[in-house]
Amino acid sequence: MIAYLHGQLADISPTAAIIDCTGVGYELNISLTTYSAIRDKTEVKLWVSEIIREDTYTLYGFATKLEQQLFGKLTTVSGVGPSTARIILSSFAPSELMTAISMGEAETLKSVKGIGLKTAQRIIVDLKGKIDLDTIPAESGKAVSANRTAVRFEASSALKLLGFGEAAIHKVIKQICESDPIIEVEDLIKQALRRL
Repeated sequence: MIAYLHGQLADISPTAAIIDCTGVGYELNISLTTYSAIRDKTEVKLWVSEIIREDTYTLYGFATKLEQQLFGKLTTVSGVGPSTARIILSSFAPSELMTAISMGEAETLKSVKGIGLKTAQRIIVDLKGKIDLDTIPAESGKAVSANRTAVRFEASSALKLLGFGEAAIHKVIKQICESDPIIEVEDLIKQALRRL
């Protein structure tokens, strides 16, 4: 079992990272939170969750142990698979997610694409007692991106990889960018996930 991978960041997109560990490249699915934390680094350490199915072996990577633990907890909930858990972690910072679960905010969780009211309520019921608000880290400042076109392109690419249609993505991204022209890529994708 792989606990974490430490090595050179060979390639990265908003949904995946390839880590070169002494000549072997490992591809890991990542959330937007992890993407934001590692995108400008050359050497990274990602905590790993392995998903082994009959026909696939998939690695999920996380910049923090807390995010990895939240992923593990989310995937124990009936109806929440690894892909849905990653979308949830891409839609909220760990502190926002932990607060929403602890406060029983089903409507907040329901704002995520693919999460209905019943699933949101199930997440709260199953995880409310397992979330420790004392472990919520202080939020760090956001890096400012100068290139607005790159932000739109990265957001669009990430949403396409998550399976959304190009026309719907373009419409939603345009609306969001018109209301907030200096939005960062991770916030743009989070808002788009709530609207798509």
